[in-house]
Amino acid sequence: MTAPFELYTAMRYLLVRRSSLASIGGVAVGVMALVIALALMTGMQQDIRDKLIGAQAHVYVHKLIAGGFDDYRQEAELLLTVPGVVGAAPSTTGRALVTAGGNEAFISIKGIDLVLERGVTDLAGSVVHGNLKALEHEHDRVLGGVIIGEALARNLGVFVGDTVTVLTQHSVTMSPIGLLPRPRRLQVVGIFNLGLYEYDNTFGFVTLEVAGRLFSKESVDLMQLRVADLDDAAAVAEAVPETLGANYYAQGWNELNEPLFSALWLEKMAISISVGLITLVAALNIVASLIRLVMEKSRDIAILKTMGATSRSIRGIFVLQGGIIGLVGTCVGAVSGFVISRVADRYQLIQIPGDVYPISWVPFRVVPFDFLLVVTIAVVVCLLATIYPSRQASRLDPAEALRYQ
Repeated sequence: MTAPFELYTAMRYLLVRRSSLASIGGVAVGVMALVIALALMTGMQQDIRDKLIGAQAHVYVHKLIAGGFDDYRQEAELLLTVPGVVGAAPSTTGRALVTAGGNEAFISIKGIDLVLERGVTDLAGSVVHGNLKALEHEHDRVLGGVIIGEALARNLGVFVGDTVTVLTQHSVTMSPIGLLPRPRRLQVVGIFNLGLYEYDNTFGFVTLEVAGRLFSKESVDLMQLRVADLDDAAAVAEAVPETLGANYYAQGWNELNEPLFSALWLEKMAISISVGLITLVAALNIVASLIRLVMEKSRDIAILKTMGATSRSIRGIFVLQGGIIGLVGTCVGAVSGFVISRVADRYQLIQIPGDVYPISWVPFRVVPFDFLLVVTIAVVVCLLATIYPSRQASRLDPAEALRYQ
C-alpha cells in the first residue's frame, strides 16, 4: 500500500530539514517540563494532604452548649449515626511547657481515648519506639505517661523510660505567699513519627484522664470524626448540625487547612502556566519553521499545483508536517517526563529541610488526567500552529511563484 500523497510529501520535507529536529526538540522539552512540574506539585499536595489526614481527623465537632461532651462514649455513638461517618473519638487539648535535662519547649498536649482514637487517626501506626498502650499503665511517682514526637524527643534529649516535667497555666497550688506553679511529671512511654514537623516537634499525647488533670477539665473539648470518603468531609461537616441539631458545630479538614491548599493550588497553576509557555514557544518555532519552508519551497508548491495538486492537498501537507512534529515531540517529552518523575520519586532525589517544609523530600505523582491533558493540549497547540503557514501555502499563485524562476 502506498502512502497518501500529502503524507509522503510531508515526510520528505521533514526528513531533509534539520530545523524539524529543533522543532521536535522544542516541543519535547516543553511537554517534559510541564509533566514534571505538574507531577511535582501534585505529589507535594497529595503527600502533605496524606500526612495531615494521618495526623488529624477528617471532621472536628464542637458542642456549643455549656458542659460540652459530658459523656463522650454516648456522643460517639450518636455521631456515628451521621451518614458517611465511620469513626468518632474524643479529644482534649492544651498548651504546656515541657522541660527535661535543662532543655525546654512549648508543646500541645492532646488527651485521647486509646480505643476510639485508632478509628480516627493513624497515631498507633506512627509509634516508632515504645507502645501506645503503655499510656494506660500505672506509673509510679509520675502523673502518667506521654507519647511525644521524634523531633521533640531529640530536642529534649529524652527517650522511652525518661521523665519530663510539664507546666500548664492550671498547674498551680495555693501557698502562704499566693499561687505557685506546680509542675507535673510525665514518663515518656513512646515516640511517634507522623512525618510532619509541626506534629513531630510540638505534640504530645496522653490519656483523657491525664489531660483532664493537667488542664482542669471535666469534659472533652471536641469530637473527632473519620469519614468513609475524604472528599465528603465538607458535606459531613454540614450534615452534623442538620442531623443532630444546632447545638453541634463541625469543621472539615479542608476548611481548617484551606489557606495551605489554596496556596499550593495557586502555586501549581502559576508553575503550570509558566512552564506551559515553553510549549507555546515551541509552537511558535513550528510556525516560523513552516513559514520559512513555504518561502523556500514556493517553486515546488507552484509545480505541484500546475501538476494538479489542489489547495486542500497543499494545505494538508503543511498541517501533516506540524502534526507530525507535534505528535513526535509530545510523545518523546511525555515519556521522558514520566520516566524522570518516576525515578525522582522512587529514589527521593530532591531532599528538602524538614524543619522548614512539612515534608522531607519532594514527591512526584503523575496523575493520568494531568498527563493526558498535557499531551492533548500540546498536540492541539502544534496543530493550531500550522493553520497560518498552511493557508499561505495553499493560496500561493503558481504563475507568480514561477515568474522569476
